[in-house]
Amino acid sequence: MKSAHDLVTEAKARIHEINTDAADAAIHEADVLLDVREADEFHAGHIPGAINIPRGLLEFKLSNDPKLSARDMKIVLYCKTSGRAALAACSLHDMGYLQVQSIEGGFDAWFAAGKDVTTPSLPNFD
Repeated sequence: MKSAHDLVTEAKARIHEINTDAADAAIHEADVLLDVREADEFHAGHIPGAINIPRGLLEFKLSNDPKLSARDMKIVLYCKTSGRAALAACSLHDMGYLQVQSIEGGFDAWFAAGKDVTTPSLPNFD
């Protein structure tokens, strides 16, 4: 029986991970930057320009959104530490997406590197 760690290790052997330095250029060239974390994680802070599609909905959203159906689209994705993103990248490869990259270390590595982060602010009702 495989553990979640086993599945992530196998996924990471199949995907293309980029470090946070290479991620800047990859994001600039990407057609879409996907944050596959849960909505509450995304709203607490995310990489500027990212759209949030939680990993559990990813295949369904991509299958039903014509704007995301081009299999040659350049996709960069991330999660908190890169495990969910690795699994998501494998799913995208299995769906036929050809240019998928995952950010090594995920949002935590991005944040630790001092990269830009968007944190939504709530309106002031005073």
